Amino acid sequence: MDISTTQHGNGVTEIGVTGRLNMVTAARVRDAIQTAVESNHPRVAVDLSGVLFLDSSGLGALIAGLKTAREAGGDVRLVRPTEQVELVLDLTNMGTVLKSFDSVESAYPHG
Repeated sequence: MDISTTQHGNGVTEIGVTGRLNMVTAARVRDAIQTAVESNHPRVAVDLSGVLFLDSSGLGALIAGLKTAREAGGDVRLVRPTEQVELVLDLTNMGTVLKSFDSVESAYPHG
């Protein structure tokens, strides 16, 4: 799994994830969100367009990141989740908690 981080001018941190988001890799995603929040950037967009597989551990990392961001006054929003990710979100009813968007700009439209 690869993770990239991009700071946008509007104070949003974009975290790009590619590969498998599972028990082996979940901690890295959770840590990336934590680092963004601790850097005073609690508004996080997680780009999942390159995620081939998401399991309960990966979902747990996203939920933990969401909790961390919200405690700091921010949020975690998903960007371009793949079909498999959408299926997991639907089956677990987490799509109501972790909102999905087509782009970072639509996730955080007003900076």
